[in-house]
Amino acid sequence: MTDDDRTPDATFPDTGLSDLSGLSERDRAILALERQDWVSGPGAKERAIRERLGMVPVRYYQVLNALLDDPRALAHDPVTVNRLRRVRESRREER
Repeated sequence: MTDDDRTPDATFPDTGLSDLSGLSERDRAILALERQDWVSGPGAKERAIRERLGMVPVRYYQVLNALLDDPRALAHDPVTVNRLRRVRESRREER
């Protein structure tokens, strides 16, 4: 089973919540998109952002950057969040 086969949208009957992490469906979808491998060519990720999430890439990256500082995102997907934090930090150090 791959990360993309997981079903984080399962409803918890006692709470009526779709996810105990407290993240919105959009935030979980952004993290799921970041888990994917994007070596399929230029523009593929940006196209997926527009088609799957209905967002422009600039807004997507603004929301993603805020998510990386959200403890709920870290609790929901620590591997992805920590990887993206390392990438962000290395890019900041390059400046």
